Amino acid sequence: MLAHLVDSVNLQPTRIIQRKGIEHAIELTRRIGLPAKLVISHAAGDEGTEYERRVREYAALLKVDVCFEADIVAEQRGRLPDGRKVYTLADLYPQADLVTYPSSIEGFGNAFLEALYYRRPILVNNYSIYEVDIKPKGFKVIEFDGFISEATLHQVRQILLDEALAAEWAEHNYQLAKRYFSYSVLRLRLSSLLADCFGYQV
Repeated sequence: MLAHLVDSVNLQPTRIIQRKGIEHAIELTRRIGLPAKLVISHAAGDEGTEYERRVREYAALLKVDVCFEADIVAEQRGRLPDGRKVYTLADLYPQADLVTYPSSIEGFGNAFLEALYYRRPILVNNYSIYEVDIKPKGFKVIEFDGFISEATLHQVRQILLDEALAAEWAEHNYQLAKRYFSYSVLRLRLSSLLADCFGYQV
C-alpha cells in the first residue's frame, strides 16, 4: 500500500480492446501524483493487435509503468514451460489498490461485479448500461464522464491514501451486490420468470 511507500497497483482486469478505454487508466496512473503501476490482465484476443500497440505506445509516451500480464494469467493456476507461475484473476484482485474500469461500452460489466466481490475500490466510466442499471443501486465508486478530471484524480488519491475509507466503500458495495446481484437473487427472479411463462416454479 502507499502508506508503506511502495507502488499502488491499479488493475485493469480486461482484454486490450478499444472499447475498454485503457488510455484513461494509463492517464490516471500518470496523473495521480502517487507511486503507481498499472497491471493489465488479458491480451487483445481476436480483435487484432493495433489497439494494443497504441496502448503500449501511449504508456511509453506518458512514462507509465504498465505490466502486461496476459501470459501468466489464466482460468486455472499452473506453470509455464519456463517454470513461471500462472495466476488467476482471483489472485490478482486482492492485490489491487484500485480496479480501473474505464469502458465506453459494455453489455453489463463482469469486471465491475468481480471488483465488488473482492471488495476493491473501483474507477468506472459512466457508460450507458452502468448509468441505467447499476448506478441507481447506490454503489460507492469513483465515476468519470468520458475524461479524467481533477475531481476524478482527487477522489482516487483520497481512496488510495485512506484505507479506512476504501474498506468502508468496499463493504458497502459488497452488501449492495449481495442484495441485487447474488445467485440467490438470480434464482428467485428466474423462478418468478418461469412461473410467469410456464405456470410453475423451480
